[in-house]
Amino acid sequence: MPQALEGSQAIARAVALCRPGVVAAYPITPQTHIVENISKLVADGELHCELVSVESEFSAASVVLGAAAAGSRAYTASASQGILLMSEVLYNIAGLRVPLVLTCANRAVSAPLSIWNDHQDSMAVRDAGWIQLYCADNQEAVDTTIQAYRISERLELPVMVCVDGFTLTHTLEPIELPTQAQVDGYLPPYRFSRALDPMRPLSMGELVSPAYFTEVRHTHHVALRGALPEIEAADADWAEVCGRHSGGLVEVVREGEGGGIGILSIGSVTGTFADAAEQYTELPAARLIRLRCFRPFPDEALRAACAGLSDLVVVERALSPGAGGIVGTEVRAALREMDEPPRVHDVAVGLGGRDVPLELYPRLIEVARGEQETRFSILDLEPDKLPEEVR
Repeated sequence: MPQALEGSQAIARAVALCRPGVVAAYPITPQTHIVENISKLVADGELHCELVSVESEFSAASVVLGAAAAGSRAYTASASQGILLMSEVLYNIAGLRVPLVLTCANRAVSAPLSIWNDHQDSMAVRDAGWIQLYCADNQEAVDTTIQAYRISERLELPVMVCVDGFTLTHTLEPIELPTQAQVDGYLPPYRFSRALDPMRPLSMGELVSPAYFTEVRHTHHVALRGALPEIEAADADWAEVCGRHSGGLVEVVREGEGGGIGILSIGSVTGTFADAAEQYTELPAARLIRLRCFRPFPDEALRAACAGLSDLVVVERALSPGAGGIVGTEVRAALREMDEPPRVHDVAVGLGGRDVPLELYPRLIEVARGEQETRFSILDLEPDKLPEEVR
């Protein structure tokens, strides 16, 4: 039966259903409620795990790295500056191929200071070697958290579950929580093939000379590329358990007119555009595409989702200063291999938590209808107020 739960509370319960042995995190808005709810579950005796209070996000990541390497299922969460403070350890976790799940409650990175939602934090560590999955709503955040543990432990690769801060973490939604029996049947007990054991000494993360470093890094790239079918399989198998799909790699949320316009987005704004499309029926019906998996980048699935489009608007929730769009750059590279690729228009919306209202949808259609391809711009309801160089 659905329960009205705050996103953070629902995520905490999903984590508890996965039976972690160690949880460590440091509070930072808007992630704090997740670990607060986990701590309550521990205090109430509903979750039996070691909850470690640490002095920083760097320490939190270090604790769960050690716990997972020693043979315990582990969990942490963070956001914004906390993700950046973890970044050294995030690279270590990935490079050591340690199974781990982290929730990123996406938030802008300062300066200037902003506590509101965009994707600058997770995008800043996109090359750390983690699988990155982006959630559209809180039900998906619950289901993806459970899937993430199976993906991570089968592949020995860490998974970052990205959830829009405040927009999802602090919003009440009706949530279907799976039963413990369902999760136990889907997710086997934790086993790490290279777990540290004093009775079986081994080394992890030892010094690698220049003669072998390139090959070691390339094997990590190959492993991430090989994760694509496992991500799809985890979603399909979970649907067999509970009847819910989370979108696989790339989800076509709404079909559009043949050979027309597509809008590609990441995270919760996809729902906004779906609602707007129902309202603005006088406009061309755009194909709404959601990129659920950003790392590894799902080239083939994206090309299939974009087949037949003349124009694709990529909606960015972060930017690379001096270069422009992050997602759009990779989308262009992937679609270049199509026989007839669509024009790609790259626009940023909602940076620093700026509202993304339904009224923005007609502006996206207007961009797609433009005479020239939009390399990169920021989009606002009142374009005349924007400086000429960003229109």
